[in-house]
Amino acid sequence: MLYQAYQTCSDMLAPARMAAQAATGFRDRYLGGAQDMPWFRRFFALAEVFDKATITHQRPAYGIDSVLSGNRDVTVREEVALDLPFCNLLHFAKDDVATPQPRMLVVAPLSGHYATLLRDTVHTLLSDHDVYITDWKNARDVSLSEGDFGFDDFVDYVIHFLQELADPADQGLQGRRGAHVLAVCQPCVPVLAAVALMAQDDDPAQPRSMTLMGGPIDTRESPTSVNELATEHPFMWFEDNMIHTVPLRHPGAGRKVYPGFVQLSAFMSMNMGRHFSQFRKLYQALADERPADAQKIETFYDEYLAVLDLTADFYLETIDKVFQRALLARGELEHRGRKVDCGAIRKTALLTVEGERDDICAVGQTAAAHFLCSSLRPHLKRHHLQTGVGHYGLFAGSRWETQVYPQVRNLVLAVS
Repeated sequence: MLYQAYQTCSDMLAPARMAAQAATGFRDRYLGGAQDMPWFRRFFALAEVFDKATITHQRPAYGIDSVLSGNRDVTVREEVALDLPFCNLLHFAKDDVATPQPRMLVVAPLSGHYATLLRDTVHTLLSDHDVYITDWKNARDVSLSEGDFGFDDFVDYVIHFLQELADPADQGLQGRRGAHVLAVCQPCVPVLAAVALMAQDDDPAQPRSMTLMGGPIDTRESPTSVNELATEHPFMWFEDNMIHTVPLRHPGAGRKVYPGFVQLSAFMSMNMGRHFSQFRKLYQALADERPADAQKIETFYDEYLAVLDLTADFYLETIDKVFQRALLARGELEHRGRKVDCGAIRKTALLTVEGERDDICAVGQTAAAHFLCSSLRPHLKRHHLQTGVGHYGLFAGSRWETQVYPQVRNLVLAVS
């Protein structure tokens, strides 16, 4: 019922949004100098803010057309390397690279936002790497005929992608042909599990390096408000209150999902005053004709308000296995009935990265991976604590580019 009520409300507001878009279009085409009058500027600023403060369900563009690589600009184009029911393996191909670069699989969070949230991460990595990303699909757009998607399926997808990226012609250090993998936030647990399973099978496609950034490997360490939210309610509460049915109008009609708009509402409620303040600043910047200031805020919210739904199975299993019982950290996680043993990892170098001010995955939660990977020799394990940043600053912004990324690049160089 909640999803249908949300859809109905969205449909009712659609004419008002169209009117706001028409108003700004009319201003740009017909008003000319009249739009500089203070009253007009305030009116159209209000219309534009109303239009921008809208939840969308379409993936924003990555917008990465070129990148500086090898001291020159090279063209970047997007290619779908693999099209699976719940995810595309997206390749950012570069045509003018003189020598082959290490393949890097970026595993994006499946937590209510699109993988484009890692746009800065990808752009920076592209300077020295051949980059692929898990471009997760909106569950409400996936037909019921495609079946279910749970935690084990996520692990299977990661293994499949790593096997796809392994290059038989590139033997590298110690005869290994695997790519490199970098996970941000939520996927750190399934990525670590996937690498462990590949190690248990002595899979030749085991990644050469694994970078885990701000992930909930062990949520018992320094619990945050996000962790406490997941543990203060019994499991059945989440199933009864967080799971809803996709309305008939969408391709995935009838599928049980954790809606992206519910996740977004939870995140925004944690700091609602700041969001109101930002939209107020956007209105003032538009009314005062400060386009650079307005563009900065609009760019952030274009991404932040674009949401996707998670399948009910994946959401509930993540709550249970990762946040409530911390099964991987306890050594009790199973994948399709098989025990996951992180101690089997001997060949994949490990880098963990944490943010000093991270209020989603606190200091210590990601570093717990070092204890689990007990068979890795010391020179294959590194940890970086980035001072002065929260969760988002780990993978975007100046600290990511100048301080965190060099740690990733140096590890890749060391084991390639």
